[in-house]
Amino acid sequence: MSPIHRRDFLAQLALTTSALALPSLSSGHPATADEFIVTDTAYGRVRGMRQDGVNVFKGIPYGGRVSGDRRFRRSAPLEPWTGVRDALQVGPPAMQAPRRNEPAPSEDCLFLNVWTPANDTRKRPVMFYNHGGGFVIGSGASASQDGANLARNFDVVVVETNHRLGLLGFLYLDELAGPDYAGSGNMGMLDIVDGLKWVHENIAQFGGDPANVMVWGESGGGAKTACLYTMPSAAPYFNKASIESGPGVRMTTKDVAAETTTRLLRELNIAPKDWRKLLDVPAADLLAIQAKLPFVAPFLEKNNAKPPMDRKAGGFGPVVDGVALPHHPFDPKAPAISRNKPLLVGWNEDEYTFFAWERKDTEFTKLTFETLPAKLEPTYGANARNIVDTYRKANPDASAPDIFVAISSITMMGLGSVDIAEKKAQQGGAPVYLYNFGYKSEKKVPGTDYAMGTPHAMDISFKFNNEIMPRDGSAPRESFFGGNRPERFVASRHFAELWTSFARTGKPSLQNGPVWPTYNLKTRPTLRIDTTCTVINNRFADELALWRALGKF
Repeated sequence: MSPIHRRDFLAQLALTTSALALPSLSSGHPATADEFIVTDTAYGRVRGMRQDGVNVFKGIPYGGRVSGDRRFRRSAPLEPWTGVRDALQVGPPAMQAPRRNEPAPSEDCLFLNVWTPANDTRKRPVMFYNHGGGFVIGSGASASQDGANLARNFDVVVVETNHRLGLLGFLYLDELAGPDYAGSGNMGMLDIVDGLKWVHENIAQFGGDPANVMVWGESGGGAKTACLYTMPSAAPYFNKASIESGPGVRMTTKDVAAETTTRLLRELNIAPKDWRKLLDVPAADLLAIQAKLPFVAPFLEKNNAKPPMDRKAGGFGPVVDGVALPHHPFDPKAPAISRNKPLLVGWNEDEYTFFAWERKDTEFTKLTFETLPAKLEPTYGANARNIVDTYRKANPDASAPDIFVAISSITMMGLGSVDIAEKKAQQGGAPVYLYNFGYKSEKKVPGTDYAMGTPHAMDISFKFNNEIMPRDGSAPRESFFGGNRPERFVASRHFAELWTSFARTGKPSLQNGPVWPTYNLKTRPTLRIDTTCTVINNRFADELALWRALGKF
């Protein structure tokens, strides 16, 4: 199995199915409430529940119909309702394989969830989270990203949306279908913008400050956040952002997206002039066709871009259409529209072990320093030996599997994160802060004695402060990725405190920790987040110099 590289990482984000199918925050039935809470919105009254000191509203509609004649278009206007609408269970996720303990996926999926300490006038910072799963799976109802502990312990309001995904969210029809379908290649992103607009209009009723909104997300949610950082329609509705293990530097070009549409029509035996027949194909059939195509479109880097005759079609994700998404998020530079919006960006130290777990890869743990160069040669050719030598010199105590994980993790998530930090710093506007998450889980990659360390997606439960002693005094359960050691509670507290302080002020801080310096091109400070947080200047200097010399970023 070859290592995963930056040009492929967004495709690999679609492999996060298993992690994102953790038990949801709702079984599809109303939970037991300490009491019910009724509040107003611009569209009607909603009834949520108060549980353990947090008001929770699930399944609030923020957009109208996106099925029928609204397929591949902006949603129909949300119709106001009379009386009180229950907001006690999550709404259906976007079309995908069924998700455990959630309603059946549905084409009409524009619902959001809110966690707040109180429906009052406190004007708390709002943390608007974009779920992961590439651009093809996931929802705002995963247990690991339950917002109750952030709301309770840090006095913030948390919002998460469901939005269109895959073919239904990102099929590019602009050149076939005319002005009614303008922006069709970015419907999933424009749904998120509608969610942000709903927050702007309604969050004051939930104790939040519409003038202090942070957008954040992990994995595919990080890439969505990178897109929002670039989109004119999103700009009025948020003030700061965090891109976590999902450095969306480049997105799909129009010509590649158009080729994907042509391929889809061919699969369905629909002539381009008859594209309207797509409106009559059952959503489940479109999902089946989607499964025949690559999960995610090729996100070509400038150093790996292929000539027009060698492009690869297939896959679905945001399209650089010049309007909804005017340009690549961070290529060739940081977006001017968000010049004055502070940014967090970073990655987990051992991203690759998640993908080893997902793909049942145990072979990497058997690598030796004699076999490692051959493992890397299919990707790096004659440079493989030099890469190994550089990493061994920089990490003298690392084993061959450790070196393989380090190379795979930094090329997948690290290089793009550093690229974003550097371009944001070069811009000279609002600050950018670079981090690495490094708490080490003792859990083993299944079938091996190799510890997971800090895998992709492990940060979700940590930053949501969901690695915590149970409030009822019972013994804590083993974390899905984070393991059993009680030290994880400290690392989770640090992560959550940093992110909520950033949401509140635009500057991440720890009450009992080091000052996190703004990233700059002289000292290049990185905060390593663990049970003890540490500022490291010019981290991975030798490794990054190597990748720059090889033209990888």
